[in-house]
Amino acid sequence: MVVELKIVGMSCEHCSGRVEKALGAVAGVTAVEVVLEPGSATVTGENVRLADLVEAVDRVGFTATAD
Repeated sequence: MVVELKIVGMSCEHCSGRVEKALGAVAGVTAVEVVLEPGSATVTGENVRLADLVEAVDRVGFTATAD
């Protein structure tokens, strides 16, 4: 499964790295690609819940919504 997320609040490469690390730590995630501009993430995995992805991004200080 592939999930596209809009990420709000990232302003630098450090921010996108934090988001990438947080998403990659979610159970079932096999790959993550975060793009600083326009603020998006593509998450690939199996049995991944959208709520878990949103929560992971929230924990590191950003906002994620399904794109």
